[in-house]
Amino acid sequence: MSDVLAENLSEKEVMGSDGASLGTLYNITMDLKTGSLQDLVVDPGEQTVKTEFDHDEHGNLRVPVSRVQAVKDTIVVAR
Repeated sequence: MSDVLAENLSEKEVMGSDGASLGTLYNITMDLKTGSLQDLVVDPGEQTVKTEFDHDEHGNLRVPVSRVQAVKDTIVVAR
């Protein structure tokens, strides 16, 4: 995957590989010791899509970065 600036990801739509909209990108978490990215924090908004992803204390989805398949107009993650 080519490099993408984090500022260009803000509020991008996140979709599953099955075409289901998961919400919009809210934030990205990283491991401060290694500098590696860990999770996309996705705000599902009013959507009620059933997913296998964990939720944080605010109801946001935590999608492992390893599940990202493509970043273009939307972010596509494996489901």
